[in-house]
Amino acid sequence: MKTGKYSIGVGLLTMAAFMGYGFLLIYLRDFHPDKEAWIASYSVGKHFEARLAHVHGNLFAVLNLLLGFVLVRLEAATERARRTVAGLGLVGLLMPVGILAEIYFGAPPILVLFGAIAMTAAVSLAGVLSLKYWGKT
Repeated sequence: MKTGKYSIGVGLLTMAAFMGYGFLLIYLRDFHPDKEAWIASYSVGKHFEARLAHVHGNLFAVLNLLLGFVLVRLEAATERARRTVAGLGLVGLLMPVGILAEIYFGAPPILVLFGAIAMTAAVSLAGVLSLKYWGKT
């Protein structure tokens, strides 16, 4: 089994989930009976954070897709290094999930920070591995 499979699969499923969340946000802004109140507070507080979660959820889903495709091409890199990148990328999804947890459950922002650090580390390590191993078998 190639490292990157879960990054691609989870990335696609995460993208689908946050696209669905985007449809909810569209409904609340355009069709909900209390849409005027939603629009009036659209750029502050929970409404702004909901849009942040939607955008970052899709961004991090795309990053996991890209990481997965890159990892498949880095056959010369060690399996441990590739699994580390894949794991960090998946842990990075805690960032948008953490934003949603803050909004809906009042969770502390630790998941957001942990996810953001993990995704930054995943992309950085993937860049280093790509410079070192790309095109080598």
